[in-house]
Order: sequence, then structure tokens, then C-alpha cells
Amino acid sequence: MKDTLRHAGKRKQLVDVLIKKGIKNKTVLSAIGKIPRHLFMDSGFEDHAYQDKAFPIAADQTISQPYTVAFQTELLEIKKGDKVLEIGTGSGYQTAVLCEMGAKVYSIERQKELFKKTKLFLSKLGYRPKHLSFGDGYKGLVEHAPYNGIIVTAGAPFVPKPLLGQLQINGRLVIPVGEDVQIMTLFVRKSETEFEKREFGEFRFVPLLEDKN
Repeated sequence: MKDTLRHAGKRKQLVDVLIKKGIKNKTVLSAIGKIPRHLFMDSGFEDHAYQDKAFPIAADQTISQPYTVAFQTELLEIKKGDKVLEIGTGSGYQTAVLCEMGAKVYSIERQKELFKKTKLFLSKLGYRPKHLSFGDGYKGLVEHAPYNGIIVTAGAPFVPKPLLGQLQINGRLVIPVGEDVQIMTLFVRKSETEFEKREFGEFRFVPLLEDKN
């Protein structure tokens, strides 16, 4: 598990690419500049780790494109100490970004193999999410709600109601909604019953699967 000066240089180049693509949040950029993304991937793909593209990982899942990670994280507008629920732990890269930014992270993964592997791996790297669980992301994690932010890292055909219900007032849900192509969607909770919705263009994600355990 080596992280060298060469890797650090490649991360700096990646951050420059993200800035050119419009990412402005300094804390997000700093986290991406710091986290050894190559360690989250199969060593055979190390050369691709700092290119701005998604890549396959275990269990037919992908590690999201760095731009997508940065874009979703920026939309969350999180501050240090905020409680964030992540739906789809995956490789743990997005989890690490949130931890690096000082969020208290609660994360759910529905692929058993990935869940076990990522849980071990994150602690090896020194990232300590508050809670990692194996289960159905559509239900959220009501026992730890409400959250300042909820981030969904897989394409959802619809917006799961439990997730909206687990946001605190002024909390933000960032979710890619759609079947083949997803529209990045932001919901801000304005009151018990009111949500403001904004859309941010097309993205492609692996599907968010329900009750498939």
C-alpha cells in the first residue's frame, strides 16, 4: 500500500482538471488532492487511478468518476461535524472524501463481499466512518437520523421516501434519478412537508438495487 510523490503529483493534476471543470469547493478539492485513489482500485489499473473516469471494482460495481464524486459532494455543502448518510459505500472512496472533510459518516452497502472488503480497507487507511452497515439503502438508516446531508452513489429509478424523511430541516439529499441515464437531483428540506428540488444535468451510475440481499 504505497503512496508515492508520483501519486501525489498525479493527484495535483487531477485537482487541476476538476477546477477546470468547474469544481470550486476548496475542502472538496483538498480531500481529493489528499486521498490515494489508486489504493481503492485493483493494482493492475493503477495508471488509470488519477484519470477523470469511473472504473470497475468488485461485485459489478464501479468507483465513480472523480468529477462526479466532487460534484455530488459540493452539492451537499457539508461542514465539519455534519452528519452525512451515504447510500452505496462501494469502494469506500466517496466515504473517505466525506471523512477527510470532517463529516460524521454513516454508510450502507448492499453487496456483502464489497461491504466486508471496504470496511477492513477503510480502517487500514485510517478512515473511521461513524457507522458502516450492510443492508437496503432505499430504507436509509432511521436509527441515526436526522442527517445534514444524504448522498446516493447509485442511479435510483425513483426517490426513496424514507431518505427524504430522514433529512433534517435545511438538510440536502443529492441523488441521481432515472433508469438508463440519471439526472443529478438535489432536494433541500424546507419544512416537515416542503422540499425544494433542483436538477443538474445527466450522469451515468450503476443502478441502486432494492431488497436484493
